[in-house]
Amino acid sequence: MARSLGDTAREARKREGLTQADVAERIGVATEVYGRLERGLLMPSVPTLRRLCVALRLAADTLLALGPAETPTWARAAPPPEQEPPQLRRLLRHLRKLSPEQLRALGNVAVTLRRQE
Repeated sequence: MARSLGDTAREARKREGLTQADVAERIGVATEVYGRLERGLLMPSVPTLRRLCVALRLAADTLLALGPAETPTWARAAPPPEQEPPQLRRLLRHLRKLSPEQLRALGNVAVTLRRQE
């Protein structure tokens, strides 16, 4: 079951245009942990499974390979028309880890760069 879940999660992640780091951040686990999940080396807890279903827009039955199930309404919604590029998502992950002082300094650098355009 773990292998099947990992394969399904990988396919859904790629379909959504996400990296492993993107999904890991959305479900609240380390990137390395999510990688083990995709490789079928670990099963998620129930709360993590729920967050994974939401992040990948999949029904739990589909993710757990329990048979055909109607796709829930929330998973049928089209993705936002303009998704953030991977570089921006990566930068945002790094920014979230900075202290307020570091963010302020980086904001000043950004303002200076914009003035040079």
